[in-house]
Amino acid sequence: MKTRYPVKWPITLIALSSAYSVNSYAEDFAKVKADLRLRYERVEQDNARLDADALTLRTRLNVVTKTVEGFSVVLDIEDSRRVFGLDDYNDTLGHNTNYSVVADPETTEVDQAFVQYKSKGLTAKIGRQVIVYDNHRFLGHVGFRQDRQTFDGVSVSYKGLKDLSVDYAYLGKRNRIFSDEKDVDSKDHLFNAAYKTAYGKLSAYAYLLEVDSTESNSLDSYGLRFTGKQKMDSWGFLYTAEYAHQNNKTSNQNFDANYALLELGASVSGLTTKVGYELLGSDNGNYGFSTPLATLHKFNGWTDQFLATPMQGLEDRYISFSGKVWGGKWLLAYHDFSADQPDNAIGAAAIDDLGDEIGLQFVMPFAKRYSWGLKYASYSAGDSASNKVDTDKLWLWLGAKF
Repeated sequence: MKTRYPVKWPITLIALSSAYSVNSYAEDFAKVKADLRLRYERVEQDNARLDADALTLRTRLNVVTKTVEGFSVVLDIEDSRRVFGLDDYNDTLGHNTNYSVVADPETTEVDQAFVQYKSKGLTAKIGRQVIVYDNHRFLGHVGFRQDRQTFDGVSVSYKGLKDLSVDYAYLGKRNRIFSDEKDVDSKDHLFNAAYKTAYGKLSAYAYLLEVDSTESNSLDSYGLRFTGKQKMDSWGFLYTAEYAHQNNKTSNQNFDANYALLELGASVSGLTTKVGYELLGSDNGNYGFSTPLATLHKFNGWTDQFLATPMQGLEDRYISFSGKVWGGKWLLAYHDFSADQPDNAIGAAAIDDLGDEIGLQFVMPFAKRYSWGLKYASYSAGDSASNKVDTDKLWLWLGAKF
């Protein structure tokens, strides 16, 4: 008999009551906000796993104290619950493993808890916090999932010079999206510097990652990124170029791989079109460029087929269209996937065609505090040797902020 999990509402009630509190002391001391998201997710895959259905409620309570001499405290409590008994899915923690995966396990945890200091362009934080650099490709919060990613550590950001910003962070723990059972102790050093020009923003970065373990290991990435937009009459033009080199080293292996991105876009009459090429390179078919701290759902298709880069590497050629209609925003995207080095894997079958995917999304706010969204993605597998299967995913959600 399948275990059913009861509906648990305490943190939801606490969040709502706190957000609506009119206690004068609370108003003088801190600001309290609540963020709720009820989401249905459906996953169908062409394999032996059963189709997944998940209905989950994510509640986040945010408290920010009044700033005193530049210091303030931020506290977020986050809770994710299966609701109304709709829990036919593999949550990655041992629940219903015969179903397809929906990576939203039940959890109640401290999402953020940090002391912050601000003064003359300097912002410093110590504690558990959200950290995002550039477009989330190397470091993000994975906010699409119900339990978002945060980090324990120290971060410093300086924007006291015109057009220049410098960021550094040391991470002692990666609080991942799978509840605290899969959090990772680390010794990560992150550097990011950006300079704004008349043509766009130039970023330089070094992300030096190390898992805190008895085995020697390092995952070091160094790169440059340039992104900008220009307006000409009624047209807007967008462009992004990025390159990075990565070295993955352990006590018994040493791999190198390259990353590249080129994206061009144009906007006119409310319609934006983008075409792009993204490369997560391979080291002779034995290692694929890795970004373990990224908001991975944002890249390479919404069905999450490439959360881990194949050893043969990944080339993603894509096109997207977006605009506004009925008071909301829509997005249509298509991806064509192939291997970077299809024939070089030692002892493995050649892989070239890694499939394609189409996705559609519509998001609309209403009544000031609310929003709803609908999202669908369909992936068609390529070469059988790639171990990918046809996958369809559907999301429907309702959000509220108080």
